[in-house]
Amino acid sequence: MLRRLYDWTLAKAAHPHAEWWLAAFSFVEASFFPIPPHPLLGLMCLAEPRKALRFAAIATLASVAGGMLGYAIGWGLYDTVGTQVLAALGLTQSFPQAVCYLNEYGFWLFVAKGATPIPFKLLTITAGFMGMQLGLFLLGSLVSRAISFMVVGLLFQFFGAPIKRFIDKYLGLVTAGFVALVIGGFLAIAFLGGGEEKPGDKCAGVTSLPARPI
Repeated sequence: MLRRLYDWTLAKAAHPHAEWWLAAFSFVEASFFPIPPHPLLGLMCLAEPRKALRFAAIATLASVAGGMLGYAIGWGLYDTVGTQVLAALGLTQSFPQAVCYLNEYGFWLFVAKGATPIPFKLLTITAGFMGMQLGLFLLGSLVSRAISFMVVGLLFQFFGAPIKRFIDKYLGLVTAGFVALVIGGFLAIAFLGGGEEKPGDKCAGVTSLPARPI
């Protein structure tokens, strides 16, 4: 069953319209959709390693465009749409901290996000809410998304064929390892986040929103 599901998923990832699906998922994930496009990107790269960089570029550009929608929600629709999106995603309590961190680090928070599990949609809505300078927002989004997606593309571009052969041969082992990695990641995040607030991290305990810039 696992083999059939794997083959079926690869066939869909190599579908002629797969690039449009990848672009759509990347766009909506940057503003309100809860599922990241990385699994689809990985499968598409796995199915066609030679097109990995193309797929990664599509995901990057579509995500930056989707980030503009997130920015617009935070800027003009926060009190209506924005609060509902954050509540639906379980990010309401994280939002005041995100505002604080964005005030502190600005552009560099977007750059760092590429290597962290921070939801990108949280940053795009926050940036709009705070009225972050649009050019800086676009540059930060491009850098962050490129880090997140292009690394996947580069890995498959140069090592795609060996990776695919290994997965084809050891699918069960790879699946078990991936599940263990995901569980271990959540445990590590819970362990690291469960300690006391670090000295100097004034944003960790923020629970209320500052006044919006006029």
